[in-house]
Amino acid sequence: MREITVFSGSAHPALAQEICSHLGVPLSPSRLTRFANDCLEVQLEANCRERDVFIVQPVVTPVQEHLMELLLMLDAARGASAARITAVVPHYAYGRSDKKDAPRISIGGRLVADLMVTAGASRVLTMTLHSPQVHGFFSIPVDHLHALKELAAHFQKYDLSNAVAVSPDLGNAKETAHFARLIGAEVAVAAKQRFANDKVRISSIIGDVTGKDVIVLDDEIAKGSTMFELLNHLRERKAKTIGIACTHGLFADGAAKRLSDQPDILEVVCTNTAPIKPEQQMAPKLKVLSIAKPMADAIQRIHDGQSVSALFQN
Repeated sequence: MREITVFSGSAHPALAQEICSHLGVPLSPSRLTRFANDCLEVQLEANCRERDVFIVQPVVTPVQEHLMELLLMLDAARGASAARITAVVPHYAYGRSDKKDAPRISIGGRLVADLMVTAGASRVLTMTLHSPQVHGFFSIPVDHLHALKELAAHFQKYDLSNAVAVSPDLGNAKETAHFARLIGAEVAVAAKQRFANDKVRISSIIGDVTGKDVIVLDDEIAKGSTMFELLNHLRERKAKTIGIACTHGLFADGAAKRLSDQPDILEVVCTNTAPIKPEQQMAPKLKVLSIAKPMADAIQRIHDGQSVSALFQN
């Protein structure tokens, strides 16, 4: 197989460019056209024949537009005789659609996985899937990265002698425990329920947070409903300080600013798996960490036939 060739969709070209800088390869050009009937067409403007092609496109708002663009790019690379095509999807929005929890609904995570394979993906590189079982929806190899090391390295700059890492629900408890080990902190877990109207209720917190420096860790923050509900309980339990960390900072409805406006929140930390909108970047307590380097390292290892899991060995 010949050298690495990287293309970017329109979802997050800045991340793709940063990944290419770490790899030491140029970002290959592509063209997206929208016709009068609203159909899209993609053209890859660099040679793909027998190349190891990587297409960087997080599935983020507008999700359906960016997903369709990704599928067209995969199909274009396959038609151009690429030797292997890896879909680099730092954020996989349909990872939340992982089970049939109501009558007559689709499992979008599996359907979209099938569509990506049908379009031409040979493998997938992604980060922090909302539900680990989504990994199994793909019939092709999936390299599932996480950003715990990057988040831990950020918080290790502070005094963590009184810290406790808090998971906002039981589903995220394993990742929070891993994060806590990295920073040498204790662990607490909230018991959360989400109702059909998307309302969130936390009934209790398992673990000691009274007088503690709390770091809440979640996989993603969208509207922030869970965070605001959890904040009320942390205040009732008289937590000393509160920091918030997540991998995917989606921040819908001005969530970054609304969290920054809370006087007892010291910092809101996320990564750049999704682009941060300019109005969200103005949030004074928001800190965005880059995951371009681990993504680039994983791409290089995939190309060289080396272990990707070795990146996460402690």
